[in-house]
Amino acid sequence: MHVIVEADGGSRGNPGPAGYGAVVREAATGEVLLERFASLGVATNNVAEYSGLVAGLQAAAELNATRVDVRMDSKLVVEQMSGRWQIKNPGLRPLAAEAAVLVGKFARVTFDWIPREKNKAADALANRAMDEAAGKPVRDTIEASVPVLGDTKPPLSWAPPSLDNATRIILVRHGSTPLTSAGRYSGRGDVPLTDEGEAQAMAAAGRVAGICRDVTAVLSSPLQRCTRTAELISAEVGGLPVTVMDDLIECDFGAWEARTFAEVQEGWPDEMAAWMASTSVAPPGGESFQAVAKRVRGVLATVLSTYPGKTVVIVSHVSPIKLILRDALAAGDAFLHRLYLDAAGVSTMDVWPDGNIAVRSVNETAHLR
Repeated sequence: MHVIVEADGGSRGNPGPAGYGAVVREAATGEVLLERFASLGVATNNVAEYSGLVAGLQAAAELNATRVDVRMDSKLVVEQMSGRWQIKNPGLRPLAAEAAVLVGKFARVTFDWIPREKNKAADALANRAMDEAAGKPVRDTIEASVPVLGDTKPPLSWAPPSLDNATRIILVRHGSTPLTSAGRYSGRGDVPLTDEGEAQAMAAAGRVAGICRDVTAVLSSPLQRCTRTAELISAEVGGLPVTVMDDLIECDFGAWEARTFAEVQEGWPDEMAAWMASTSVAPPGGESFQAVAKRVRGVLATVLSTYPGKTVVIVSHVSPIKLILRDALAAGDAFLHRLYLDAAGVSTMDVWPDGNIAVRSVNETAHLR
């Protein structure tokens, strides 16, 4: 049997009154087969999230499932259980070990991060557990489920978060190219910056230096429009070597490369409609946004494990940067078609070791005026 486990947990205080929820669905139909939820007393967000995972895996085992797809909005749990992040918190290791033992009972288990809006069922169960433990009516659950920044659930607050231990990531789109100015799809074609693009990249370098001169690393897509932009930024923040990461490359637009939106709409109307409707659909001969998202998540996992508490500049393209920001903001896929990113635009986000995220700015362009 192939099932989907959706799991979540939360704490009102971190640590504070905590609870978890888990939903097991039949993969083929989405039908709910089992639900689990319980209060944990006083615990942290991450303990609650791991407890939800354990409960979901136990429920899947009760159903004699052989294949399990785990979906959670906790990047911390997903990355740690996938083996990409170390489990540094000793309090989480026993729960992770218990989950690993359960994973070993199935023929195949996958772990995928999903936006919080797609994990509402498990989130509602976790809040129900906390509400019932507090003697609150269940109708209050929706109010307690208001999403907040990041993958954990700290108490709602207007207080500015401390930057202690945060990794700052500065995202920069490359400067303009001949295809950029013509409004054409520019994916894997290795086109250079125009003179305007060089000026934009230098302006972006000044903005990056204004955000932070103590940059630890400058990472770039392998395409020259990005490596040149990264070189100009590096020169402004101390002359760091530019590290090329292949997974920061733009989406492969296949047959649509170097064509305008109108040309694609005319030549491939059905394919365009399907692509706009689903991130799982790729352009003819190209790459889906889901595939791009998977590789850029791997880049972020590497950044967070390699440069914890430091400032890192990432120079990339529209699609990778949009997908990073979509995940950071826990937004839906419609976000990808509503956000505009200018050439040499700058976005900034902070990520804490517990997975919490604060997006500071999106597509800054004042430096280009």
